Order: sequence, then C-alpha cells, then structure tokens
Amino acid sequence: MSTPRTAAELFSLEGRTAIVTGASAGLGARFAAVLAQAGATVFAAARRIDRLKELANLDARIHPVACDVAAEADRERLVEAVLAATGRIDILVNNAAISGETRAEDESPDAFADVLGVNLTAPFHLARLTAEAPAGAKSIINVSSILGLVTGAPLGGASYSASKAGLIGLTRDLAGQWGRDGIRVNALAPGWFRTEMTADLFGDERSARWIDRNTLLRRGGDVQELDGALLFLASDASTYCTGQVLTVDGGWTAR
Repeated sequence: MSTPRTAAELFSLEGRTAIVTGASAGLGARFAAVLAQAGATVFAAARRIDRLKELANLDARIHPVACDVAAEADRERLVEAVLAATGRIDILVNNAAISGETRAEDESPDAFADVLGVNLTAPFHLARLTAEAPAGAKSIINVSSILGLVTGAPLGGASYSASKAGLIGLTRDLAGQWGRDGIRVNALAPGWFRTEMTADLFGDERSARWIDRNTLLRRGGDVQELDGALLFLASDASTYCTGQVLTVDGGWTAR
C-alpha cells in the first residue's frame, strides 16, 4: 500500500505542464495564474498577446503563446510549441469561447457554425492532440457552462448553449475512449461569474437582480471561487474522477 500523501502534495502541480486557452482575460487568465501558483509550467494561449505578456510578467512559470483556436494550424502550432519546450502535456484547460446572437432568428447557419468551431471543434482537436502527446496520465478540463445544462431563457443564445451542451457530451465520450490510457476528461460548468464577457450583464441593474434572485446564494460568483474546482480536476486529488461535470454555480441549477 502506498504512503498517503499530504493535502499539499495531493494538489501540487510541480513538474507538470499545462495549456490554458482563452487565457488573456476573465476565467482563463485566472486559471493560468492558479495552475502556475500550484507549481505547473503554464502555456497561456489567446489572440491578444499583449494581455498574455502582462499575465506572464506576474509569474515566470507562465509562458504566452499567440493562438487563435478557431484556426486548425494555430492549434497544432500551440501543441508543437509546448512539446518543443517541455516535451510533455499533463493538463489541458479548454477555456476559449465566443458567444453568438441572443435571438435564434438573428443567427445565420454560418454564424452558428462559427461559434461551434471555437467552442466545440477546437476543444475536440486540442484534446486529441493532447492525448497523442508524450507523458502518460493526463487531465483534460473542458470549460462548459450552466447553459449547457439548463436554458438561458430569457437571455437566449442558441449557438452558445448548443456548444456548451455538446462539450459535455464530448467530455463523457472522450472519457470513455481514453480512460484505459489513464487520461481523465472532465467538464467544469461555471454559473454566472463576473468576467469581461459578462460585464454588460452585471452592469445592467435589472439583469443583475435577475441573477441574484435566481441563484440560491443570491449573488454572482467571483473568479477566485473556481480555484478549488480547477485544482481538484487538474491535480492528483481527482485521479479517480473522469467523465464528470463539476458545476459551480451558487445553486442556479439546483432550483
């Protein structure tokens, strides 16, 4: 029987290499910082390289990589750069996402496909490239949303909700395919968090009251309140957890 590890050892990411997409702002920037604080070498990927450099200046373990995940070639270059630098990928956080039109009637099929391209196709491709990379056990974390679990009405957003629901299905299927190889695939489903993407929502008094009224904790979330969930899924604390959706939403989906 192996010697039990301390809590600090269980959550440590020392010696691990991580990729975080959509890391230039919001949840992605926080995810990159938290993984680095836990000891990982983090490759922060996004289109806004200036933002990434600012993030990297705060922690030497964070390395900025310009990447548009909508482009297949960029995704491949990202993985190639990480492998060239460290020779391994232990953690992938598929966080990059875009939102579409709120009204389905206003969204063209091409625009719908564009949202799925960033929010679903790109995570699939990066997950596959990560699974094929050297190193054995890996943790792939797909950042979904409560809108992949329940309706966003009255806000709307068909393409976004479809992509996030699809990401949950993808998570479960990849977990089933790759579990025998020691690759864990889980989804993180945040509720309403104050980020750059939700600034207008929280800035509108009526919308902010709607969030407070329908969340059991009667408030929106702060980005640091996802730290524990992220570290759980990324670290050895979750070695017997795969194919799961970890929802952190203040009770929104428990209504």
